[in-house]
Amino acid sequence: MSSWKKAAKAGQKTHRERHQPEERKHLGLLEKKKDYVARAKDFQEKQATIKLLRKRALNKNPDEFYFHMINSKLVNGVHREQKEAEHTPEQIKLMESQDIKYIRYKRHIESRKINKLQSQMHMIDAANETQNQHIFFVDDDEEMKNFNLAKRLDTHPALISRRINRPKMSQLNQLKLPDIDEKTVAKLRQKNHMAYTELSKRIARERELTIVQDKLEMRIKLKDKKITKPKCLKPNTKTSAPIYKWKYERKR
Repeated sequence: MSSWKKAAKAGQKTHRERHQPEERKHLGLLEKKKDYVARAKDFQEKQATIKLLRKRALNKNPDEFYFHMINSKLVNGVHREQKEAEHTPEQIKLMESQDIKYIRYKRHIESRKINKLQSQMHMIDAANETQNQHIFFVDDDEEMKNFNLAKRLDTHPALISRRINRPKMSQLNQLKLPDIDEKTVAKLRQKNHMAYTELSKRIARERELTIVQDKLEMRIKLKDKKITKPKCLKPNTKTSAPIYKWKYERKR
């Protein structure tokens, strides 16, 4: 009996929903059941979202603070995300006006000048700012009263405050330098300070050129259409280039 039912169903005509009649074509496509189901589901989801938002608005504390407030603002009644700037104005100016060969050339020059300055300056002037003690032992009170620090260290009185590069009087006499006073020492200190300032500026400039070079190189790699589109792991920032991960491809 069951086999007869199966055979009877197999011979039945497949039910199909009717199409839009010819005289009603100007009204558009006739909605089928699957269209109604999709429309009803979308309508119910929107109603549930509106109900949830209304509930959150009623329960909201006006004095509540959350960190997302800092990174968004209201523009014409719509919340807009405030994205962090990807480039500094100097980086934009360089990337728009110069090519990568010029950036490499300028970075190479800055790197050579930095190495030259670092070879001349040994970065040991910080020892002069270190707070420490130097104890001298004397035999009696009379010697303590007549104690002369410059004579004990065998150096010029203007050089006592220096812990490094403090030549002795015999060395100064061999160099046949003019008389050293506080004014001369101040000039030397100012010259040294200017050299360190120039070095710090060149290091910052070289770092900026390195960032611009990395960004331009990454931009050139992304323009290559022969390779597959990579996955972005870290976006552009002011201090670093973007990081992408390419799919591994076996080379023949």
